[in-house]
Amino acid sequence: MNTTVMTPPRTLRERMVEDMDLRHLSRATQRNYLRDVERFATWLGRPPDTASGEDLRQFQLDQREAGLGGPTLNSIVSALRFFYTHTIDRPDLTRKLYRVKHPRSLPTVLSREEVTRMLGATTSLKHQAILSVAYGAGLRASEVSKLRVRDVDGERMLLRVECGKGGGHRNAMLPKDLLYLLRAWWKEGRDQGVMHRDGWLFPGQHYLKPICYRQIHRIAAEAARAAGITKRVGPHTLRHSFATHLLEDGIDIRIIQALLGHAKLNTTALYTQVATRTLRNVVSPLDKLAVLPAPRPQASPDG
Repeated sequence: MNTTVMTPPRTLRERMVEDMDLRHLSRATQRNYLRDVERFATWLGRPPDTASGEDLRQFQLDQREAGLGGPTLNSIVSALRFFYTHTIDRPDLTRKLYRVKHPRSLPTVLSREEVTRMLGATTSLKHQAILSVAYGAGLRASEVSKLRVRDVDGERMLLRVECGKGGGHRNAMLPKDLLYLLRAWWKEGRDQGVMHRDGWLFPGQHYLKPICYRQIHRIAAEAARAAGITKRVGPHTLRHSFATHLLEDGIDIRIIQALLGHAKLNTTALYTQVATRTLRNVVSPLDKLAVLPAPRPQASPDG
């Protein structure tokens, strides 16, 4: 008797999810890619694996005419490139996909005094530790949420980041004061019964699951509001501030690139445009020419 069990064919969506899992794409990236491919399929009116190059070209034109911005259009292009390259093995179609050049906005950066106020305005030791990791080690919110207790290396003063962007691994710095704070949180978490040696550094509502990105974003926004900061602040603002403050302190930009886990140096170089202390310390070549008249001394009040 033939006992072979026939498995149902996988849908395009299931195959795409498998391909994204194989390449360690983050859950947020997977959600965005699926959303953008579904957007194209809705526009197309039939399965996306039946599309032609001309369909892709016309879709981009229609989306631009609909008023979509450059970042959104580029996100769609990334999703479709992944789908046609990896899921249905039609990389030839990606020649019809074009990224849009757009001016990149400068990141919001907090002053050191604002960071101090924000960390002091948190409502619990756990929240203070979460935001301190984002600023003190320059981690993304997704990286903070996926830290495990074992990732804190107190001997080498490092944080092991094993779930970085694109599935990359790296070592982040662990400042001495941050280590003390994490030890205090470890003790409090153990007393509460939510911290375990093989568990998450920042458990969510259930100790077997990590805190989610949205909760970290709410923690950052509430702390900024409580500190009287009117800028739009999220957890990534602390990462931007970490990089900018290091640059202002004279740390080599390539070291900052490694600490942030940036693949390209030009991504890190963006912080040179917001490092105000560094800009103030640059001497203009005009000042070295000595051709302009020196400012006249002001008369004394009694003169």
